[in-house]
Amino acid sequence: METTQVEALLREQLTLDEVIVKANGNHYEVIAVGECFDGLSRVKKQQLIYGPLMQTIKEGTIHALSIKAFTPTEWRRERKFILPQ
Repeated sequence: METTQVEALLREQLTLDEVIVKANGNHYEVIAVGECFDGLSRVKKQQLIYGPLMQTIKEGTIHALSIKAFTPTEWRRERKFILPQ
């Protein structure tokens, strides 16, 4: 599965400001930014991301998934540590 397909699945079902997807084989890393994460625990944020991807996970297309989910405010603070220039 292409990273653009994962991005599209997430954007279709969640209101996101930014989505970054990286892949190494069938291991994926997702960074998602949106107001939809406001007030949610880390587990609830991850559950929101898992939802749109659950079918591809069940099929084995996505074997492993690393998730980092942020509100826009959190992302402005954390971005410099996650995406160093």
